[in-house]
Amino acid sequence: MNVAPRIRVFCVDDHPLMREGIAAVIRNEPDMELVAEASTGQEAIQGFRAHRPDVTLMDVRMPDMGGIDALLAIRTQFEDARVIMLTTFEGDAEIQRALAAGAQGYMLKSLPRKQLVDIIRKVHAGHKHIPPEVAAQLMEHLLGETLSKREIEVLQKVAGGNRNSDIAALLFISEETVKGHVKHIMEKLGASDRTEAVAIGIRRGIIHL
Repeated sequence: MNVAPRIRVFCVDDHPLMREGIAAVIRNEPDMELVAEASTGQEAIQGFRAHRPDVTLMDVRMPDMGGIDALLAIRTQFEDARVIMLTTFEGDAEIQRALAAGAQGYMLKSLPRKQLVDIIRKVHAGHKHIPPEVAAQLMEHLLGETLSKREIEVLQKVAGGNRNSDIAALLFISEETVKGHVKHIMEKLGASDRTEAVAIGIRRGIIHL
């Protein structure tokens, strides 16, 4: 009787406890094996090249290099890479970036163990997976206006506590231009002031602190 080969899983997360928890879950599944672990984006790229796993679980936020950047680097070399992004956040902008980069799935770290292994099997079989609550967020903002690259830069500087004059100096633009960008940012995000715009930007994953 032919036994199907086990699903080879690669786990990338900068928190040791998270990696240990995932490792324990994988080891309990007869159709899966954990082939390697990594704690940084650079290790993820090297580890993928060395092990060529069937499915990679990739943390979105890591200290050296974000998971989305690591995913892009991996898929540049290996177009068939199947990667599930792991996150504690539900920011729609971050999800859109991950899916555009070629992620096959998106998973909140709060999901029950049973769902983790189901998603790994689903992605291994060639399907995509986005949790319903995440999909709902995506749909809510998909039709809205997106911030331009410059507006994101301005919002990031606002989040850093910079005044308009500081932002103008940092980005080599006039203070009037900064005021215009801030006005458009608040309109697009539906924010009543700068503080609320920053809070919405962080919640949606448009900017990071």
